[in-house]
Amino acid sequence: MTLELIRRWRAATPDAVAVTGSDGELTYDALLRRVDALAARLRGLGVGPEVPVGISMERTTGMLVALLAVWAAGGAYVPLDPAFPAERLRLMREDAGIDLVLTGADPPAVPCVETGPAGDLAYIMYTSGSTGRPKGVEVPQRAVTNLLRSFGALLGLRPGDAWLAVTTLSFDISVLELLLPLTCGARVVIASTAEASDGPALRARAVAEGVAFMQATPATWRILLESGGVPKEITTRLSGGEALPRDLADALLADGALLWNVYGPTETTVWSTAGPVGAEPIHLGKPIAATTLYLLGPDGRPVAPGEEGELHIGGAGVARGYHGLPAMTASRFLPDPFSGVSGARMYATGDLTRHTADGTLEYLGRADQQVKIRGFRIELGEVETALRASDGVRQAAATVCPGPDGQPQLVAYVVGHTVGAPPPDRAALRARLPEYMIPSYVGALDALPLTPNGKLDRNALPRPQWTSSTPYRAPQTVVERELAAIWADVLGTSAPIGVDDDFFELGGHSLAATQIIARVQSRYAVTVPIMVLFEFPTIAGLAREMDRIDPDDLDLADIAALRDQLDGLSAEDLDELFDRLGDT
Repeated sequence: MTLELIRRWRAATPDAVAVTGSDGELTYDALLRRVDALAARLRGLGVGPEVPVGISMERTTGMLVALLAVWAAGGAYVPLDPAFPAERLRLMREDAGIDLVLTGADPPAVPCVETGPAGDLAYIMYTSGSTGRPKGVEVPQRAVTNLLRSFGALLGLRPGDAWLAVTTLSFDISVLELLLPLTCGARVVIASTAEASDGPALRARAVAEGVAFMQATPATWRILLESGGVPKEITTRLSGGEALPRDLADALLADGALLWNVYGPTETTVWSTAGPVGAEPIHLGKPIAATTLYLLGPDGRPVAPGEEGELHIGGAGVARGYHGLPAMTASRFLPDPFSGVSGARMYATGDLTRHTADGTLEYLGRADQQVKIRGFRIELGEVETALRASDGVRQAAATVCPGPDGQPQLVAYVVGHTVGAPPPDRAALRARLPEYMIPSYVGALDALPLTPNGKLDRNALPRPQWTSSTPYRAPQTVVERELAAIWADVLGTSAPIGVDDDFFELGGHSLAATQIIARVQSRYAVTVPIMVLFEFPTIAGLAREMDRIDPDDLDLADIAALRDQLDGLSAEDLDELFDRLGDT
């Protein structure tokens, strides 16, 4: 299906560049030669229809080759993000029944071979699970093809256009950005993992490649805006994964670009609605091709126009269900009594919505405990399960509240087996949860608040103070003082920040980390990987690592001190100094 669309462009424009990555570029002909070569090897290893194959690879052209080769062999790919905890990856491999994982470069090109029978299952995408374990969504090929054809017509990609792909393979929106350009004769530019989380690097890559299309979560768009602005070359912008704030939309529209707000759960294949954004209130838009929306009340009947109802999605994008979970599948993938098609199903999203007067969809909230933080879908139950598995923890509760900068933060509270027991630290949770699911704050309580009927009262959980647990130690060097000022500005706090204070205890998160790194790189002209802040989340640690990675081995404290001395000189003093330097 999707492969057939790509092969048509290979026949029409074999020498056009199909994909560009950090490892070079491939034309349509070269790409499909490598795909067919790897597919032949995979079939020799037993890959065929419905067989799951894990992909755990760096973001290069080889990753795209691997994905398409699994399909060419008839199998289904399962993203296994190398950054995930080993235990989570083990659970995913075990649950999906994966016997083969692609982890390195694909084989060299060989003459084309005939592809095997096409399997209907395209991929299994694992999402956060309310039971404490990730659950796999089975998405069929026909649903992927419908998505790509719909957005191809909607966005008008043409041969010669370039799309910047920035999303991890483990996030289903990667399907659109990796494959849509190839089905339109365009070019996909794959940003490396390092570039995708580094605002200045991502911006530079977009400018260098002349990309015109990009899809991202609001958090990633803010990263670009904080790093010098979204390149004007990106004239078509898609935002999804979480609510699009008005201020961000205005910033993305300021240079005349076209902005789309897109919405959809993994269970209905990436995006189910899309709408252009203008000055009017931002809504979820209207359904894409072959997609139907039903707003139903508790009785399962459609609500009246303008009334709130739970959104149910039917049509070509509906996934098969949850892998190996028939009861859960039956509870969310329901018979569709409105389509008139025998056997049709609709997915109960849990999203509360209403139709506006012009027919667009307005989001009102959730009917369950699922949340989204910076585009990532998180079931609070899975976070709580991981907390309860930590040493000394008897009970746990997670919730979302505003951080000191006003952005939503995932926070949690635990009750220990003994009074006064400290809560688990980030290092302990990192062994069980991916980074985006680790609460920014974990506090200890003597007891969890309950409602009158004995259930957890999340609304009564206290809000964090966002203060450090370490004794205050004042910044000593010029660099430490400047870093403290940057941290305070980004985190939105007026309280003094000590050099040993933990970034995350102060309310830090991945977006704030990116903003800090961008300012540090601009201020000191030194390249600092964002992971440095995650590994050394204190001002003292960051300053030390900055000094270590300075390419010219210059002491940053000495440089900053010299700069401050120069700032204190008068114009006459500077003229005299430069005259003497000139004589020297």
